[in-house]
Amino acid sequence: MALNVAVVGVGYLGKHHARIYSSLEGVNLVAVVDPDADAAARSASEYGCGAVSDFREVLGDLDALSIVTPTSLHFDMSLECLRAGKHLLIEKPITTTVEEADALIEAARDNDCIVQVGHLERYNPAVMAVREMIDDPGFIESKRMAPFQPRGTDVDVTLDLMIHDIDIVMSLLEGREITDIRVVGMSVLTEKIDIAKAWLEFEGGAKALITASRIAQDKQRSMDILQRDSMIHVDYMNMTIKRSMKHEGGIKYESVELTPHEPLKEELEDFVGCVRDGKKPMVSAVEGRRALKVALEITGMIENLEK
Repeated sequence: MALNVAVVGVGYLGKHHARIYSSLEGVNLVAVVDPDADAAARSASEYGCGAVSDFREVLGDLDALSIVTPTSLHFDMSLECLRAGKHLLIEKPITTTVEEADALIEAARDNDCIVQVGHLERYNPAVMAVREMIDDPGFIESKRMAPFQPRGTDVDVTLDLMIHDIDIVMSLLEGREITDIRVVGMSVLTEKIDIAKAWLEFEGGAKALITASRIAQDKQRSMDILQRDSMIHVDYMNMTIKRSMKHEGGIKYESVELTPHEPLKEELEDFVGCVRDGKKPMVSAVEGRRALKVALEITGMIENLEK
């Protein structure tokens, strides 16, 4: 039986959710939902589904939804869907507060629903491959830089960009609690934080430096991982890995062969599989909450610096 889904929000990212769902075998894209009737109609026409302005109009016909709306709308909408027994993929960040995330976790548990959070970089082929190369990292540095554009400026850069790398670093250092955080950052072009750096220290001595900016001249997405016998460079944009390893008294350099794929398609296929099989997603509401908590703590610390 086909899985009936809808996409709520058909902006830049939501349109891609609709495109991919419409192409997945065993998935029936019932509708796209958007208060902009013209935008909804265009996507509906392109992907062969219905168009509505309110998710409640089709909720009874659905098994699952993608919530691809501004973050401020996530909580109320997601809570209503969960109480109706619907599975959700919620774009990151999961909610605006930890308390809201806790309420969604409880609602998902009470109603036996899957909640996956859209931390897309987890499905980047380079990130997926590097996990097999990790052996007690001592230091991780990530940089996520972008030229300014108005989209996404309703939240701080910590929640817009940095949260991706917070999630990845914490997943690579799974099981190690953060023992210290130091930050610097500021607002430049908007009323929100536009550039931020965070230094994280973990149990066992591992450290991470995470930089995020939406006012950079050039786009950059990279991560360097230092281990006892190797250094690994991950290029998110080109989906490549380069590794330097200790070898016979010298250093061996290699480029790791990867099979490219579209991360969003991989993510949605994983979500559909989790719903069908009742499996825990790679990034469940629990992991989404964890990344949100750290991102909000960093945000608060930067805001206090600016006072």
